[in-house]
Amino acid sequence: MALDIFIPYWGDPDYMKQTVRSVLEQDSDDWLLTVVDDAYPDHEIQRYMAGIDDPRVKYIRKEHNAGITENYKTCVALATEEVMVILGCDDVLLPNYVRVINDAHQRFPEAAIIQPGVRVIDGDGTVVRTLVDITKQHLVRPRTQGPRLLSGESLAVNLMHGDWLYWPSLAFRTDKIRAVEFRSGFPIIQDLALVMDMVYRGDQLLLEPTVCFSYRRHSESASSTKLVDGSRFAGEREYFAVSAEQARLNGWTKASRAANLRLTSRAHALALLPKAVGRRNFLAAKVLLSHTFGN
Repeated sequence: MALDIFIPYWGDPDYMKQTVRSVLEQDSDDWLLTVVDDAYPDHEIQRYMAGIDDPRVKYIRKEHNAGITENYKTCVALATEEVMVILGCDDVLLPNYVRVINDAHQRFPEAAIIQPGVRVIDGDGTVVRTLVDITKQHLVRPRTQGPRLLSGESLAVNLMHGDWLYWPSLAFRTDKIRAVEFRSGFPIIQDLALVMDMVYRGDQLLLEPTVCFSYRRHSESASSTKLVDGSRFAGEREYFAVSAEQARLNGWTKASRAANLRLTSRAHALALLPKAVGRRNFLAAKVLLSHTFGN
């Protein structure tokens, strides 16, 4: 079995080259790589990919920029293997990633989603420990010494209290991810929305704590630039209302309550409030206050 790795590309060419090299340097040969270039104006990556002589590697360039959600959909549609991953174009696989994911799938074929162990790096590739990631990995994420299957209302409650997943590191059973749609209207939180749609359908998530992925957290990312201006939290607030209703329809009262509480999301907004005020961005401050203390 080969792991279907997709990179929806739009971004820094140097980061992208690091990402591609991390795939080529896997200690397992059981992978396929497809780069889907969303018509990035610079053709440097197109030239770079043309220089890779490996039958497992494919490069596709779209004629027109369609946006990240449509590129995700393209990746899912192109998948041919049992398990696929939509890798961020600035993240880095550790050499054991493919082996860890393939082994996990063989041991737990019922799992629709696999979350492997992740370390966090900054823009320069240095391993860092941010408050956000300490909270995600040590306070919110379920504790486990080995692989652990999670599902149902308990998983929904957990993720609504705090999203501890790292989207670019997730591996999906292709048939399961094809059974749901990427939601429009939530460009920043669409990853959590898709996972939650799967959880509400009854799909299982495998937490495999073996560290095999480097998630890049830096100020250039779309999610980071939308934090202080408040727009991310406006979208989060709208999504949590949707999720609360989904949970209610499932009869999951605890999950509905957790979605309405959105505790770590509120805490995150409150923590950013001084920065918004310091920048005299009072509109953003108003959004952050509304997200923190609103219904």
